[in-house]
Amino acid sequence: MTSNSPVLRVVQWATGNIGQRSMREVLRHPNMELAGVLTYSPQKAGIDAGEMCGEASAGVPLTVDRGAIHALWADCVLYMPRVVDIEDLVRFAEAGTDIVSICMELYDGGSGLDPEDRRRLAEACKKGGASVYGTGSSPGFITDLFPWSVLALQRRVDSFRIEEFGNMSQRDSPVMLFEQIGFGKPMDPDAFPTPRLTSAPSAFAPIARAAGWQIDEWRTVTEFAAARHDVETICGAVSAGTVGARCLVKTGYVDGVERLRFDQVMYITADLEPDWSVADTGWRVTVCGDASLEIDLKFPVALAELAEYTPALTANPPVNAIPFVCAARPG
Repeated sequence: MTSNSPVLRVVQWATGNIGQRSMREVLRHPNMELAGVLTYSPQKAGIDAGEMCGEASAGVPLTVDRGAIHALWADCVLYMPRVVDIEDLVRFAEAGTDIVSICMELYDGGSGLDPEDRRRLAEACKKGGASVYGTGSSPGFITDLFPWSVLALQRRVDSFRIEEFGNMSQRDSPVMLFEQIGFGKPMDPDAFPTPRLTSAPSAFAPIARAAGWQIDEWRTVTEFAAARHDVETICGAVSAGTVGARCLVKTGYVDGVERLRFDQVMYITADLEPDWSVADTGWRVTVCGDASLEIDLKFPVALAELAEYTPALTANPPVNAIPFVCAARPG
């Protein structure tokens, strides 16, 4: 955008780790005005948005009043709740407020929504002249932005694989580490059911389309590796012989042939049994075809700095997308 571009009034919906980072970038943007902020935490209500994210006072207090936020009639909402509420989405779209989100359900044109909810949202966009766009880092950048540069080199694509590595030993999120992922738990795969596949078709559809595939089957498995030695993390100790790494694999097939694969490997130590030879935090992208490539994308910061560094990877793309979504045709 240029200095002559119109100022866009933006609402921040939800103020978690990513929401606070995107809110900060809206406040810093020369062509955006933070119109309002919805928080789900009563303890945050009334706090100034600028002070919440380490900036100067913005004169915009956080609120838990959903109606007050809808009444602002903003140009765009950065929609970042943990759980999607179709009623809020429809209300925004009918009012002509564009929606940019990191919610999995809204990737690839909202294909992750229930069919009836998707129909309602599409009708609301048509009625209000609004647009909806889902983005982020993974999925987002690594599934529908970066792959285009790799696929542009190919005439024939046999397979596409993304490996995502995350060293979680310095992540200050005990519930996520020990309860959701299962670090430090006994090596019992049945204790941690494999996540549902509902997100895979929408998250990876852009790659499949670009490669010319019609994925007809998705499979998912979860694998665990044990820590060989006792490990101290920022959140507590993990004993030798317990879960030290988890790998979630989502694979797309065409006529029984593996074409598209995503491996998410989270670990608190690289000294594992079996030896997974995990890479540093980042991504490895491998495309096999008539111009095969393997590309490593790593973060050039110290492990202790990742917690401060990585939120930008998810928070920045939605903010960058706002002017383009606001200028796009309804849908």
